Amino acid sequence: MTGFAAGTAVRVRDDWPETRGPVHIRTPHYLRGMRGEVVRPLGAFPNPEDLAFARTAPVIPLYHVRFDQPSIWGEGRSGDEVVVEIFEHWLEPV
Repeated sequence: MTGFAAGTAVRVRDDWPETRGPVHIRTPHYLRGMRGEVVRPLGAFPNPEDLAFARTAPVIPLYHVRFDQPSIWGEGRSGDEVVVEIFEHWLEPV
């Protein structure tokens, strides 16, 4: 895994595993493919996508990632933002 630092520009993977079978996804669908910025690393935790199915869960870094609100929903003012916790395996460097 990459180990993103605060301030790193990232993109949420535009992946739809739910189309391939039953899954648990903690990453909001409305953020897939969106560009954001890492605010801070939060530590590493067992992957909830595996825990939901009682599978052995690898420990994966988790981040606060900031997104521009108007670019997500087409409303809000410049400077409005959304901060979401996202696991590293969902993030790509920009």
